[in-house]
Amino acid sequence: MKRRQFLTNTAITAVTSATLVSCQSQNKTTVVANSLPEVRWRMVTSWPRSLDTIYGAVEGLCNRVKELSGGKFQITPYAAGEIVPGLEVFDAVQNGTVECGHSAGYYYIGKNSALAFATSLPFGLLPAQQNAWWYYGGGLEAMRRVYADFNIINFPAGSTGAQMGGWFKREIKSASDLKGLKMRIPGLGGEVMAAMGVTVQNIPGGELFLALDRGAIDAAEWVGPYDDEKLGLNKVARYYYYPGWWEPGATLELFVNKTAWEKLPKEYQSMLEVAAKEANSSMLAHYDFVNQQALQRLLAGGTSLNPFPDDILKQAEKIAFEIYQKNAAQNPMFKEIYQSWLEFRKGIIQWNSINELSFANFIHRA
Repeated sequence: MKRRQFLTNTAITAVTSATLVSCQSQNKTTVVANSLPEVRWRMVTSWPRSLDTIYGAVEGLCNRVKELSGGKFQITPYAAGEIVPGLEVFDAVQNGTVECGHSAGYYYIGKNSALAFATSLPFGLLPAQQNAWWYYGGGLEAMRRVYADFNIINFPAGSTGAQMGGWFKREIKSASDLKGLKMRIPGLGGEVMAAMGVTVQNIPGGELFLALDRGAIDAAEWVGPYDDEKLGLNKVARYYYYPGWWEPGATLELFVNKTAWEKLPKEYQSMLEVAAKEANSSMLAHYDFVNQQALQRLLAGGTSLNPFPDDILKQAEKIAFEIYQKNAAQNPMFKEIYQSWLEFRKGIIQWNSINELSFANFIHRA
């Protein structure tokens, strides 16, 4: 046989074999897909539909699961108030009213103070640090032990990035100006503010505009420029403060009813986990992109941008760590997580002061 004919025949054989393997693989995938059941879930959230950052990420998560499963596994998201109020997502998932939900763990610290770690602690971790703790620093394993007591399995499924310090109707020049103020601020950050003389309230995002406009509260924090502008907070309060020391890197979570989770095929469990991780990274990127533009619009519209006075930051930090010690003394689970978290925080702050802070300081000076 001539060499050219041999090579041609060999190539044809290789292509034919590859085609057969490919077809067999596709057929196998099709058979597996066809063997999986159709599953329909509902997901309640703590977010209004108007926020294409948070609620949009939830829709993206649900669409991703549908895409990965070829339409066999579908999750329908619902905005706050459509099935349950925004701050009752945890209970709805725990009780099996719905199969899953999207919310923030620190809304529910009344159930267990350790749930604060799931979202963010005042003077805690920045976004990249928070993700490192979640995925490699023992955070996921620790928080799953907490949620297990409530028949819930959790997944990080959204990062807001470092947040702003919120909107105030009057200027804040010192810690004494906080006394008597009525403010919307959840989690342990709310406990810190309460210790500084603030009357704290926890109000869903969709209700903040009316609460500020009607004088039910004097100040409110949500996330950052883009969301705050969408909620109209700049229209009812002029003074915008930074940094959001109580949420330097907030994580939002997917809550799944553990009983419903255990009924899912392994393939669907993997799809849900993948979709949650994608939502966690894409939300952060989205916020970093839109916040810079929104801030410029707010400033052009008359917003007064101000840093918190140093005495507020110093006093708040002192109170925050006193609260952590108190919780550790009262709650063994909080103590266990806190000790590990504190060691992680120390190490990563040291590292980031070398690899990131030095560069950031130079750039900002320039």
